[in-house]
Amino acid sequence: MRIGTRGSRLALTQTEMIGAALRAAHPGIEIETIVIKTDGDWRPQQGEVRLSETAGGKGLYVQNIEECLRTGHVDIGVHSLKDVPTPVTRGFALDHFLPRGDARDAFISPKAETLDALPAGAIVGTSSVRRQSVILHRRPDLKVVTFRGNVDTRLEKLRAGQVDAIILAAIGLKRLGHESAITSYIEPEIMLPAGGQGSVVVETRQDDAQIRALLDPIGHPETRLMTEAERELLAVLEGSCATPIGSYAVFSQPGTMRLRGFVATLDGTEMYHVDEHASVATVAEAQALGRHAGQALRALVPDAIYRALVA
Repeated sequence: MRIGTRGSRLALTQTEMIGAALRAAHPGIEIETIVIKTDGDWRPQQGEVRLSETAGGKGLYVQNIEECLRTGHVDIGVHSLKDVPTPVTRGFALDHFLPRGDARDAFISPKAETLDALPAGAIVGTSSVRRQSVILHRRPDLKVVTFRGNVDTRLEKLRAGQVDAIILAAIGLKRLGHESAITSYIEPEIMLPAGGQGSVVVETRQDDAQIRALLDPIGHPETRLMTEAERELLAVLEGSCATPIGSYAVFSQPGTMRLRGFVATLDGTEMYHVDEHASVATVAEAQALGRHAGQALRALVPDAIYRALVA
């Protein structure tokens, strides 16, 4: 099986996780990792600009890998689900997930133990408009600056004193062996994660029955249900990496899913929340919950604000 992936250390680590799961399920299977050069990769000469402000962005990661799937250059692609735009490209499927990792965001700073403990005027680096909106909603006295690069680069820039604090996905730090760098975890009650955060997903050609059958033993049904609900909420709101939006589902008890979502203005002055529960046992039920929550959230947002967010 040929696995297509980006060449970053985190992407390769997650690809090895998929490979290990496949080897455990199918002893003797031959696996080849094919690193695909993706046009969405950030380069230092671009400066501190968000992906959405450059030609392409995160969607190009997926497009490049999908092109290799389409031509048969690779059999599967591996993604961090939170980086995959909605909806799924026609002809492809995203329905095999490893068990979800830690979905929380992590606060890293030499200046304070928590976001709330930062001194007024402190500078926080992030490339996420979701994180920016929550930070400014909670702490309008802080300054948020765009902060680019892979995990190692961002930690290096923090150590060099370019900013006072950074916020990254906890799971990326853990998978790269940087858990000790985390100053504190930001609970979902404070900062709702991005839809799909913490989830590694395998992308396949929809009609490739043989490959999809090989993947079935490694799929984690509960993770799929949670992320289907989250992504359906995003789809209803036409959310992307350029939209300050969070979406997070958990099973609050067996068979009952809780889905929380928010959308906010970039400056954090306006923020709208939903918190919905439903019985969920199938993908259709998870998507129905996501659709209902997304519609409820959309109804809360004034039209002028909504149009500005999705423009």
